[in-house]
Amino acid sequence: MKDQISALMDDELALESSEHLLTAVKTGGEASECWATYHLIGDVMRGHPSFKPGFKHQLMQKLESEPTMLAPRSKKALLKSSAMWSVAASVAAVMFVGWVVLQQQVQSSHDSTPVEVAQNVPSEYLLAHQALAPNSTAYYIQPAAYSESAK
Repeated sequence: MKDQISALMDDELALESSEHLLTAVKTGGEASECWATYHLIGDVMRGHPSFKPGFKHQLMQKLESEPTMLAPRSKKALLKSSAMWSVAASVAAVMFVGWVVLQQQVQSSHDSTPVEVAQNVPSEYLLAHQALAPNSTAYYIQPAAYSESAK
């Protein structure tokens, strides 16, 4: 249909055979938009100004006189910003935990003095504290008695 409208405007199509096109242009819709667009393109190509002198100045004055409308942000923008904050918080948490672990490793490498573990615990000490030990371990903590007759 657009090709036929273009041909009609260029006088390549007879008016008598294009009554259906004229009806479509008059009823509105896509055909009338195409008609107006093609005429605007033709005016520009021929150098005919479509706008009056001072059009830009008048348009800018009308825009300045209109009130500024402040609208709340859309839900998509809110969701996007909240998702970005969630990502930022997660990255910050991971970095903090990594920093704490790194500091503990650095401190443990500086405090690498050997710790002496008592090897010889007197049996009297074990007997005196046997009542305080848990029941499951009390069985294993028994005084060792050596006698020469057992040989």
